[in-house]
Amino acid sequence: MPDTIRKVSYYYTTAPDKPGEGARLLQALRNAGVNLLAFHAFPSARKSQADFVPADAAAFEAAAKGAKIKLSKPKTAFVVEGDDRVGALASIMGRLGDAKINVTAVSAVCAGMSRYGAIFWVKPRDVAKAASAVGAM
Repeated sequence: MPDTIRKVSYYYTTAPDKPGEGARLLQALRNAGVNLLAFHAFPSARKSQADFVPADAAAFEAAAKGAKIKLSKPKTAFVVEGDDRVGALASIMGRLGDAKINVTAVSAVCAGMSRYGAIFWVKPRDVAKAASAVGAM
């Protein structure tokens, strides 16, 4: 089965870089019944940045507001899902390279049951070109 590549909206927030902050954010969303397609967090300028890719943007925004989580405006990323295999992500990255698109960041993981998933980001000016290069929905 071919990989599925979707253009998705993501949001970010910053939080203190200390134990329990990620759990606090995720628990607030869980308690509101928010489903995330992806979550990615990393240190940034003495804080932590947490990126959220919600399945339902409206529900996510309402839950974040209720939990007093200050969000960025929606931005664009790409989510990949497919059958796990050697070099699964190589052809996608190759198509982006061939199109002269620089990937800002990428994370991938084996999801078990012979499946894998990935998320990648490109500069806003390259979103339409990247979507075309990889056949994103």
